[in-house]
Amino acid sequence: MFLKEDDVILFQGDSITDAGRNYSDPASLGTGYPLLIAGRLGHRYPGKNIIVLNRGISGNRAADLQERWNEDCLALNPTVVSIYIGINDTWRRYDSGSATTARQFESSYRDLLERTRQSLDARLVLVEPFVLPYPEDRKSWREDLDPKIQVIRQLAYEYEALLVPLDGLFAAACSKAEPSFWAGDGVHPSPAGHELIAEAWLRTCGL
Repeated sequence: MFLKEDDVILFQGDSITDAGRNYSDPASLGTGYPLLIAGRLGHRYPGKNIIVLNRGISGNRAADLQERWNEDCLALNPTVVSIYIGINDTWRRYDSGSATTARQFESSYRDLLERTRQSLDARLVLVEPFVLPYPEDRKSWREDLDPKIQVIRQLAYEYEALLVPLDGLFAAACSKAEPSFWAGDGVHPSPAGHELIAEAWLRTCGL
């Protein structure tokens, strides 16, 4: 079983993971998918003493995680590290002209995984970023985001990490409801979108 007694699960990422958490409270989980997962795990496995931590920070790119990885990951000694990063590495190209190439993205992401593997005996879960075709301009983002998603898939293979294939799952969900139902700006999930992420994460981990 993926989950073990006394596991410390760390969720890392950007605003989608952050989900309004209180930075002054180390136990704060925000209102998004980390909270949903914590609730589900606590309900299903009350005897395992699972601790769930959220250190997502809104606006972060992969390089930002590098800068704070020692403090916000390694020093916490998690036994499960879940990384959900990448959409801001694309977004900044379009809103501020600050592009991150796929090679730069891979270098930053690989550094996170290397440092984690060297310092911790932790199971890894990599979560794909996604973008939905709403508003209209989001369609052009695929050119930038798709290579980064491929980087994450390759790294998951190399580092024997579990991969949560969100991009395809959100695309499939749009056959049931319009894109804005799942993410009002094509990026930030609605409550239903966060539930989709939580369910996909748990299913990927066999939970």
